[in-house]
Amino acid sequence: MLLNCGAAAQQRHARLAPSFPSDVEVRETAEIPTRSELKFLDSIPERFVVGSTPSLDEIAAQPDVAHLGAPQPDPHTVSEPVRIVVSGTDAALSAVVTKLMRIDALWVEVAYLPVQDSDVARAWGIDVDASEEALAQLVTTVVTAPATPHPVIRDDHGLVTLAKAQITGPMNADGEAAELIGEVIVDSKTIYNHLGAQGAEDAEGASAYGPAHDLGGFNNGVTMVPTATAPGLVATPRKPLIPRLSWSRLFSSLSARARAERAQPTVTSGRALQAGGLDMQVTRDGVPHPRPLTSVTFYRHLRDGQFVTFNR
Repeated sequence: MLLNCGAAAQQRHARLAPSFPSDVEVRETAEIPTRSELKFLDSIPERFVVGSTPSLDEIAAQPDVAHLGAPQPDPHTVSEPVRIVVSGTDAALSAVVTKLMRIDALWVEVAYLPVQDSDVARAWGIDVDASEEALAQLVTTVVTAPATPHPVIRDDHGLVTLAKAQITGPMNADGEAAELIGEVIVDSKTIYNHLGAQGAEDAEGASAYGPAHDLGGFNNGVTMVPTATAPGLVATPRKPLIPRLSWSRLFSSLSARARAERAQPTVTSGRALQAGGLDMQVTRDGVPHPRPLTSVTFYRHLRDGQFVTFNR
């Protein structure tokens, strides 16, 4: 099955159509497929799944749930393989995988034909700057290459992130991201803790987000990236915002600026990331959350995805 998501993918299909099998089912959607446009996927489990497999609720209720180690093939037995090729943007691909996760159909193989260079294209080893001949060969490859298991990182809003999530402060009146006041933890390790000047003055040693200090001088939030192997994700503080100097607070501003310029981020791996803060802006695969959040949790889903990638 081929999903052409958005005008760019649909226009490109005229050139690529001869490279697809003649019997491929082709559907067109908006650039980011809507729930109604993906509703047709609801019938896929009933059409192809054979026998029974413990549900996610049954697995979660077990007292001895296995530790999520190396990614595994999906346990469902199906009458025949099903593959969806998503032609479009990272946001379109994430929407399709989110839908498959929600209907417990991550056994469906997923391949990607990006319409432009992107975070997922680079993470999956897909060259989008290829010639027309190479692009035609890429079509053949994504249709026939084997899918391999990958961790699926979701969050407590039921959305999948495939390439990158940014957790930052709110946008200010100038349209620029402000500092993120809050804390971020990966598994049990605190990787970000920033209270801001007022928070540190008020706390005198403690606050809702932890000790009254900046962890490493970082103030600009965190980037989270899913991994192709266990444990599932890595995260690192973003490059600090450099404070603007003011005459009224010249020496403190200079000190903060020096800390920001010296800050050296570290990368931390884990199964889950928890963030709490004031008016956090969360952006998943280039799509901003529609409203500010005070908390968000990213974690590895109980089932792994079956993706066609080229850089493992």
